[in-house]
Amino acid sequence: FKLNGGPGCSSEDGALMEIGPYRVRNDQNGPRLEYNDGSWDEFSNLMFVDNPYGTGYSYIDSDSFVHSLSEMADQFVMFLEKWFKIFPQFELDDIYLAGESYAGQHVPYIARAILDRNKKNAQKWGLKGMLIGNGWIAPEEQYKAYLSFAYERGLVQRDSDVAKRIESQQAICMKELNQAGGKDRVSIKQCEDVLQEILRETQTPGTDGNQQCMNMYDVRLKDSYPSCGMNWPPDLADVTTYLRRKDVVDALHIDSQKQTGWKECNGAVGTAFRSSESKPSLSLLPDLIAEVPIVLFSGAEDLICNHIGTEELISNMQWNGGKGFELSQGTWAPRRDWEFEGQPAGFWQEARNLTYVLFYNSSHMVPFDYARRTRDMLDRFMGVDISSIGGTPTNSRIDGEKGLETSVGGHPNSTAAQEAEYTRLEAAKWSAYYKSGETVLVIVIIAAGAWGYCIWRDRRKRAGYKGIFGDDTPMALGGARRSIQPEEIGGVSKRVRRPRRDVEAVEFDESELDELHFEPTESTIRDRYSIGGDSDDEDEKIYDGLVNAKGKQRI
Repeated sequence: FKLNGGPGCSSEDGALMEIGPYRVRNDQNGPRLEYNDGSWDEFSNLMFVDNPYGTGYSYIDSDSFVHSLSEMADQFVMFLEKWFKIFPQFELDDIYLAGESYAGQHVPYIARAILDRNKKNAQKWGLKGMLIGNGWIAPEEQYKAYLSFAYERGLVQRDSDVAKRIESQQAICMKELNQAGGKDRVSIKQCEDVLQEILRETQTPGTDGNQQCMNMYDVRLKDSYPSCGMNWPPDLADVTTYLRRKDVVDALHIDSQKQTGWKECNGAVGTAFRSSESKPSLSLLPDLIAEVPIVLFSGAEDLICNHIGTEELISNMQWNGGKGFELSQGTWAPRRDWEFEGQPAGFWQEARNLTYVLFYNSSHMVPFDYARRTRDMLDRFMGVDISSIGGTPTNSRIDGEKGLETSVGGHPNSTAAQEAEYTRLEAAKWSAYYKSGETVLVIVIIAAGAWGYCIWRDRRKRAGYKGIFGDDTPMALGGARRSIQPEEIGGVSKRVRRPRRDVEAVEFDESELDELHFEPTESTIRDRYSIGGDSDDEDEKIYDGLVNAKGKQRI
């Protein structure tokens, strides 16, 4: 089950921009779906839940939005109960909960609710693990990390006037945190203002004359101020257009009572969330890790939920008999270099049921940047090993060790393989179609050519007989001779013509050749070289039309 953050941001973000089987791409015909190389569905079923209600396609009839994390978790369990009632075949499947950003609060609370529910029911749900990417988990450590990250990345220079102004806001934040109950709050406005101060103080003039700021989700990028990343990722506009299309809404069976179109985040959901009624999910993690393995992962270029804050919360947290990644007194779990498909991908660190993965060159939405790498992480976490089922292993190594034979799109029954096979079959089908068309065209051209040749030959024969024998009569066409009149000879020979004889029945007489020699008149010349008159032109047009329809187009 995949959840996005906010609170109030739709999990369709995750479905169509991160780990789902398709991405939305725009062309001259508008948004269309394209296979996502690295989707998480190769060895698992994926479900994207718009949570809490009022998010994405979900809706309520009033403004009674969820106000606490515990209430949200209880409603999610209710959703699962109804889901498994409709689809009981999935109830015995292993369950993994995955979330991003503010879902760093949602996922632990839902996991806790599932485990508590299992204690009261004979039919247990098999919760096997949790994955949280760039999660908002521990406000105290993560609020402090805004300025630490800015210093480390050189976004703000230490001891500068800008740094002093930001540090002043940081002091106000720390004062709020140190108030009674301050550390038990999920969000604190004075601390949120530290991030806003960093964005405001680091503005630069844009080439269009407007102010620009860094993208808080990927500090390598710029955005217009004060958006600072709210226009990112670039796929968002196409996803929004696609999810508002009537055919898509109908295909997803969205309730017609929902009056508004899909939008990425619903501000009303976030506003209604009274985080003061809920403690940060960090308070749940130690007990959860004792029962369920957890992966925390971070994109190195994210500012808003940056890796420094995540690493600090791990170092300060105690679980399963130890603190942080300390294995024993003074011995810490090593950071193991991860190489994926020949490229440095990040590092892994593990201890006592908790795994931390840092993704190099990645943003707040790690799967958006590296879907294949996150799939490899998922498969390792779930223990997928294709050695027993076949397929091509992915070249993924940790500290040079191959480990499990994971596969991203390499298994013959994978979505990637099926997509490739479909593409191959489509190409073969069209190739056969084109070849059959070419064959028919060649046959038609040959037939038309043969027909045309027969017509031409017949015309030539007709013209030849007429030039010798004159009129187009059956006798003339049959080869019969006629007498040559004296006026046609033009005075060349005055001998009386001998009676007609059968040339094959008597001996050949050379004197007969003299009778065949004559000076042709103008009319006989004209008759001799006529090629059939107007009827030939009409037949040539018919022939030419056939060739032009099936053969190359004329220029």
